[in-house]
Amino acid sequence: MHILFIGYGKTSERVAKQLFEQGHQISTISQSPKTDSVATHLIQDVHTLDLSAVAPIDWVYVLLSPKQSGVEAYQHTYLDSVQPIVTALKSHPVKRIVVVSSTRVYGQNAGESVDDETEIHPNDAQGEILHHMEQAYLAAYPEQCTIIRPSGIYGTSVARMQKMAVSMTSYPNLHWSNRIHIEDLSRFMAEMIHVEHLESSYILTNNQPHLLHEVLQWFQQQMRLPLLKVESEQVTGKKLYATRMQKMGYELKHQDCFQDYLELMKLFTHLE
Repeated sequence: MHILFIGYGKTSERVAKQLFEQGHQISTISQSPKTDSVATHLIQDVHTLDLSAVAPIDWVYVLLSPKQSGVEAYQHTYLDSVQPIVTALKSHPVKRIVVVSSTRVYGQNAGESVDDETEIHPNDAQGEILHHMEQAYLAAYPEQCTIIRPSGIYGTSVARMQKMAVSMTSYPNLHWSNRIHIEDLSRFMAEMIHVEHLESSYILTNNQPHLLHEVLQWFQQQMRLPLLKVESEQVTGKKLYATRMQKMGYELKHQDCFQDYLELMKLFTHLE
């Protein structure tokens, strides 16, 4: 198959490598030059996308990420790009389009459990934009579209968590957090091409929600720092469960995030 990646970052690279090794032809669209040899890399702005000179495309992955976290950047990156992408793909025999969104579309924020059957009610503008993007792709490709909603992606660095561990002496509340290792996420996305009947959406998370202050305290213990204090018993965040992923029989290789964090800490200490 000829597989196109629209957006080519850390996750895309891993998915593309696995599909290339299975014998697929890979093309990518991004705004900066890429050097790996698994794909034909095209530099284009997705808002003026032109695929007329590209060989017929069978399968598409859309993995875009905004340069900033504000509403305007979300609108520009996620929603304003839908129509140009759909238009550019019209002349191609697309069997499946896989669009990466986020669990941010679920607005629950009081410790609720959320799974693939939970109704979507975003609680902020960015979540609304992501939901509108999902709906736009599903309307354009009612039979061919699958939405992927990862929780927090980890596995390449612990620098942000270490920085938080150093700077924080207290945490405001009991906040539930969720994560998926980048290798589990990319392997799932690569294996999708072998699944005959895909659902319209999948939450991807390791099914091990953790209170964020406890994760930060774990880092503080490893770094021999004073442990932060929790200021209130108020519960925020949500507990995510990837029920459709489990039903598919997909097995995660990274269920213990603390073991992964430990290995990353050792790796980066060694590199320094």
